[in-house]
Amino acid sequence: MTVGAVRRVGERALLVELPGAAEVAALYGWLRERQAAGKLGEVEELVPAARTVLLDGVADVPAVAALLRTARPRAAAAASGPLVKVPTVYDGADLAEVAALWGVSEEAAVRIHTEPEYVVAFCGFAPGFGYLTGLPARYEVPRRDTPRSSVPAGSVALAGPYTGVYPSPSPGGWQLIGRTALALWDPEHEPAALLAPGVRVRFTAERA
Repeated sequence: MTVGAVRRVGERALLVELPGAAEVAALYGWLRERQAAGKLGEVEELVPAARTVLLDGVADVPAVAALLRTARPRAAAAASGPLVKVPTVYDGADLAEVAALWGVSEEAAVRIHTEPEYVVAFCGFAPGFGYLTGLPARYEVPRRDTPRSSVPAGSVALAGPYTGVYPSPSPGGWQLIGRTALALWDPEHEPAALLAPGVRVRFTAERA
């Protein structure tokens, strides 16, 4: 694959535009490999998103921009990041609605959700909030027509192709299917976020 537009952002950052999540994962992996091998030069941070990768704190912007324009990253291999297990009580307010959208029972919906191994594609929305991919495309669900004014911390939720876990109370329009007591964001801890791009995630069903 070839990368899309490479745009300069301020004095020391570059933004690469890509078609979708698969291309983002491929480029992010390609950049991480070169960074680890010392072939990328000084880049302080790599930030993947849904359709872009931001390179921040770039020491030699013209050289890195030229490298990006000639990059030919391959499709991302299976994720090899650390594994985080998320014990989940599946009693979310929208579990019945999600099961109906899937045409299965609530028990079957839980089995469907706990079966895949997920990967954190990128983070955003709130500190510690990871957008997890891994659920087959046929199980994508829409966001709620009317967002909730407050979603409790630890809520496990679905929207479009993503699974997410709310790290703190906040408004939100995702479909709530369960909850976990696992702390995903702790400013006193290093790193503060439990979930970061490339981290693998497994959900396990627990009794209330």
